[in-house]
Amino acid sequence: MEKKQDFTLSLVVPAYNEEESIQTFIDTIDKELASLSDRLQIVFVNDGSRDRTRQVIEEVITRDPRVTLVNLARNFGKEAAMTAGLFHARGDAVIPMDVDLQDPPALIHEFVRMWQQGYDTVYGVRTDRNADTPMKRLTAGGFYRLFNAVSTTTKIPENAGDFRLMDRRVVEVIKQLPERNRFMKGLFAWAGFNSIGVPYERPARAAGETKFNYWKLWNFALDGFFSFSSWPLRVWSYIGASVALLSFIYMLVIITKVIFFGIDSPGYASLMCVILFLGGMQLISIGVIGEYLGRMFLEVKQRPVFVVEGIYGQYARDDQQERA
Repeated sequence: MEKKQDFTLSLVVPAYNEEESIQTFIDTIDKELASLSDRLQIVFVNDGSRDRTRQVIEEVITRDPRVTLVNLARNFGKEAAMTAGLFHARGDAVIPMDVDLQDPPALIHEFVRMWQQGYDTVYGVRTDRNADTPMKRLTAGGFYRLFNAVSTTTKIPENAGDFRLMDRRVVEVIKQLPERNRFMKGLFAWAGFNSIGVPYERPARAAGETKFNYWKLWNFALDGFFSFSSWPLRVWSYIGASVALLSFIYMLVIITKVIFFGIDSPGYASLMCVILFLGGMQLISIGVIGEYLGRMFLEVKQRPVFVVEGIYGQYARDDQQERA
């Protein structure tokens, strides 16, 4: 399906303590996307920053009529901030991207070209991650492979991040998904539609420092696994059956040795090993159940994914004009 030629693009840009990156981001957008300038809406989502991120964005608003600030009441996390941006973006196509310019704006030209050819989602595929640490590259590759192995209904493209162009109808589907534990890469893939990847080399950050650490990335990965697969629950049935079978075989071996060969089996050491092993297995299985139960606890309370303190800039002016 051919896309219309008269369109607007909404860039959704979550920001948390990114005061050093805002102006650099705007300058790069102006340089790399000059031919699309009159079609752009830049939607910054301030995720409860504790530095001058909000003030810097408000200063940009006074100079750039394309900019909107969606200011969240506190820090809700990047996935919630991105969701807030998707809910408020008004363009015919929406592009979530990072403010640190590790998502190269120049690639958006190719996104738009593929979108106009009929694709509903055009996502970036990282072919070179030398800007990341060796450990991050290793764990990221392992995560994608494991996720796709255990998820039966949703597959995410390997080395594809949040940087993508989504048609308005895809965005409307994403907005219908109400879960509080949000793994956006999975939600984007779950929506389906006609998709294609565009390879690119991931550069280093233009300014500032990453707000992610390995603990946050670990919890992020858990959200992905538990949100899109029941395999961690089912696997314990197979582990339990395997342990029971091995235990039965070992029991037959002990009985045979005692009855037919008169060999007495030492008791304390072997008994302690079995007890500690089975106790550890049981605690792990209870922990897995607890992960699912904790997420169910958050879901049934039905609290909003984010709370908006206020909207400023282009969208606020448009709303005032409509009410006038």
